[in-house]
Amino acid sequence: MNDASTQHISVMLDRCIELLSPTTLLSQSPVIVDCTLGLGGHTEALLEKFPTLTVIGIDRDPIALERASARLARFGDRFKPNHAIFDRIDEVVASHGYKSVNGILFDLGVSSIQLDEVNRGFSYSQDAPLDMRMDRTRGITASEIVNTYAPGALVKILRTYGEEKFATRIVENIVKARAKAPLNSTQELATLVKESIPAATRRTGGNPAKRTFQALRIEANDELGAVTRALPVALDLLMVGGRVVVLSFQSLEDRIVKEIFVERSTSKTPRDLPVDLPEFAAKFALVSKSGETPSDQELANNPRSASVRLRAIERLAA
Repeated sequence: MNDASTQHISVMLDRCIELLSPTTLLSQSPVIVDCTLGLGGHTEALLEKFPTLTVIGIDRDPIALERASARLARFGDRFKPNHAIFDRIDEVVASHGYKSVNGILFDLGVSSIQLDEVNRGFSYSQDAPLDMRMDRTRGITASEIVNTYAPGALVKILRTYGEEKFATRIVENIVKARAKAPLNSTQELATLVKESIPAATRRTGGNPAKRTFQALRIEANDELGAVTRALPVALDLLMVGGRVVVLSFQSLEDRIVKEIFVERSTSKTPRDLPVDLPEFAAKFALVSKSGETPSDQELANNPRSASVRLRAIERLAA
C-alpha cells in the first residue's frame, strides 16, 4: 500500500458516514456506491463501521483504483472495484447483479493522488507535461486542448469553467506562443498566464494560473458533463429511504448538484391547486436545505477541505 493512502485525509468523513448510516438499516445486506473511490478513505470507513455492508467502488483513474484496491483487500468481496467514469453507475451496479442500492457517495474534484503526483500535470507550481487527464489511458490532454482548439473555444472554456476575467488576453498569448512551438509544459503555461494578467490583479487571489488550470482540467475530463449525466441516474438507482451524498469543491459543480436536487425534491402539482396531488408529489427530499461546510476543526486538520460544499438528498417514494 502506498504511503499516500495512509496520509490522505478524507473530506467531511464523519458527516458522510453519519448521513449514510440510516441507509444501511434499509436491508440486511446493504449496498453503497462510492462513485469517486480515490484512495478509498470513505469506503474504508464505511466497511469498518458496517460489517454487513458491500461497497461498489468506481474510479476512472487506474492508479487510484489499484492503490485503493490494495488498501481495501482485507474486506474481501465486500469491496467491488470498477474502472469506469461515474456516469456509467447504472451499468456498474447492474454488472454486480443489483437493481437498486442503499446509498451513493460522490466526492467530486481532483483527488490527492492526482494533485500530489507531479507528472500528472494538475499542478501549476511544479513543472510537468501538460496532461491533466484523470484516466491517462484515454481522452484528450490539456496540451491538445491548448494547442489545437480554436481561439473562440478556448476563451469560452476559460470564462465558463474557470470564471477567468482575462480569458481573451490569455488566449491571445496562447495563440502567439503555440504559433512558434507547442505548449507542452505546466510551468510554461503558468508563466504565460501570469504574464497575461495585470500586475495589480496578480497581487491577490492566489496563483493567477489557478483558474486557467481548473478550466482546462474540467474540459479534459468532461467533469461537469459527467456530473450532469450521473446524478439523475444515481437518484433513480436508490431504494426508498436511500440517500445520495455529494461533496463539491467548486461553484460550477455545486450549482449543478443543487439544481438537480431541488428539481427532484419539488412537487409537480400545478400551483393553482390548493392541495398537493399524490401523483405529482416529490419523490425526494433534501436532507439539508443548503450546502454544508466543514467544521473549524476539519479546516485546521485538512486545509484542502476549505472549498467543499456537502449536499444530501433522500428518496421518499418509488
